[in-house]
Amino acid sequence: MVAFALAGTVRRDLTQEPLGLDEKGTPVFLHELWPSSEEVAAVVRSSVRPEFFHQEYERIFAGDEHWLQMASPTGPTYRWSADSSYIREVPLFEGMTPEPQPVGDLVGARVLALLGDSITTDHISPAGSIPASSPAGEYLQTLDVGPRDFNSYGSRRGNHEVMIRGTFANVRLRNRLAGEREGGFTTHQPDGAPMTIFDASLRYREEGVPLLVIGGKEYGSGSSRDWAAKGTALLGVRAVLAETFERIHRSNLVGMGVVPLQFQAGDSA
Repeated sequence: MVAFALAGTVRRDLTQEPLGLDEKGTPVFLHELWPSSEEVAAVVRSSVRPEFFHQEYERIFAGDEHWLQMASPTGPTYRWSADSSYIREVPLFEGMTPEPQPVGDLVGARVLALLGDSITTDHISPAGSIPASSPAGEYLQTLDVGPRDFNSYGSRRGNHEVMIRGTFANVRLRNRLAGEREGGFTTHQPDGAPMTIFDASLRYREEGVPLLVIGGKEYGSGSSRDWAAKGTALLGVRAVLAETFERIHRSNLVGMGVVPLQFQAGDSA
């Protein structure tokens, strides 16, 4: 970036074109200014001393009187606080046994979301602002957190209650089961009642109905967002059926026990 700043433009191939001209009008190239690996190593050897690191790390746990007087828990494990709106103990390990449960058939599943192509991990688990009227926003307000203090989904990723409610809650999500309505909505089956995806997942759970998500091409593209798989699993989704998957998200689904199923070539929803 410094080199482009010196050149005054980013529309220049600095490996072939000069940065500019010196006072005599001679072209100056980047390779003439760029230090060699040997020159960089020589500066490091002459400037960096072990005592610099010892001095800093010896006082890493020190602090002023206010820091030292802060109460902190002790013990080998973290003490979860039921009052925290940022960090909660995620229920992923509840009921886990040393030996995995036998794999069974997926019978009587309902489709929670019927999606199109290029569904990104941000569609699945948004990281942006939390609308006050969304399930996550309503949940935070029950904890006396006002909308101005919601922060974002990304900042509250340590609270599964927020992240589950935020799964498939992107305001631009198009779920064909919700008709023309955008956002985290669906239709509960078989009664056809419109509701949020989160509320539908709760009702299906009460009814003992496993869930399925159907997508198109490039399902799970974008950043390798872990909550896109965690939230899917915690909603009760047992399998995702798509035409193609993004590799990392597919692996994350497998890691969370959600089966990624792929249409036969030429088939789709």
